[in-house]
Amino acid sequence: MSEDLASQTCTPCRGGVPPLTPDEAEALLPQAPGWDLVDGATRLERRFSFANFAEALAFVDRVGQLAEEQGHHPEISFGWGHATVSWRTKKIKGLHRNDFIMAVRSGELVG
Repeated sequence: MSEDLASQTCTPCRGGVPPLTPDEAEALLPQAPGWDLVDGATRLERRFSFANFAEALAFVDRVGQLAEEQGHHPEISFGWGHATVSWRTKKIKGLHRNDFIMAVRSGELVG
């Protein structure tokens, strides 16, 4: 992995490729600080904290814009002072390198 994940873009995933194994996901996880592997290493998740509802909403909007640009969409829940973002490639029912790229890039949108 000579190129860091934050500088990469998603490649189309049409399905039919195997999801990352738990070991492969664990190997990529250090490049996504603050993110956790959940559901048997089939999903990445991170909870973000904010000072108020408006900041949480603005963050969710930025993540949504990034997701639209990249054609890869997370599950997001949010409320007053918090947002939880979850990445998983639904077509393969697990994690793809794209999920790590998007996790890193969405984490950079805080602030």
